[in-house]
Amino acid sequence: MSFFKRKSKSPSPSAQPSNIDTYVPPPPIPIELDGYSQTTKNRLMSTELAEDIRNILPMRYQVRTNWHLVYSLEQHGASLHTLYRMMKPLTRYDKNGYILVIRDLKNSQFGCFVNEYLHPTDLRRFYGNGECFLWKSKRQGDDVAEEMGGEANHIQFKAFPYTGLNDFIIYCTSEFLSLGGGDGHYGLWCDADLMTGVSDQSLTFGNEPLSEEGTKFNIIGLEVWRVG
Repeated sequence: MSFFKRKSKSPSPSAQPSNIDTYVPPPPIPIELDGYSQTTKNRLMSTELAEDIRNILPMRYQVRTNWHLVYSLEQHGASLHTLYRMMKPLTRYDKNGYILVIRDLKNSQFGCFVNEYLHPTDLRRFYGNGECFLWKSKRQGDDVAEEMGGEANHIQFKAFPYTGLNDFIIYCTSEFLSLGGGDGHYGLWCDADLMTGVSDQSLTFGNEPLSEEGTKFNIIGLEVWRVG
């Protein structure tokens, strides 16, 4: 003879909950931004923007709370060569991620995250992995806020992760830097003087144009941050 143990009935919705404590993870440690000169007036990175970007980063980068400014157009001058030099790690064992931030004439900000430092390649060789992504950010009500002499109060943030449709992730030369490609369009492209750029739809990231100016934009600010 088989014996079956009667299952207890599920508690009704009106039943009182048990007193078992529910674990609530602690809030993430705030990001610390380091590297601005005291005389730097136009600072592109804010803690609010940094937190938006951190939410999209791979987990091993999310736990790195010290972000260091390695290149600033205002602090170091408008030169792609200088940007490459400032990003180059001290040893080949440094495995850092980097965030590029650009501001255009419409006051919108956008850029990318890359899993390794940007550097020119002699041949048409792409590098980077599927952790890289493009992003854009704009304060809602920027135009109205500027007219009223105030500040916008909400950031609209979008990220465009790697689609896997091609491997055209990062391609840099001494004349330009670029991310994303396919069908003759760059996801993000900047010239050697870091004065003008292009952003169009790309198969690599499935992104929309990043700049509010259109597919072509003027660069009024550019920064590179090392994560960790």
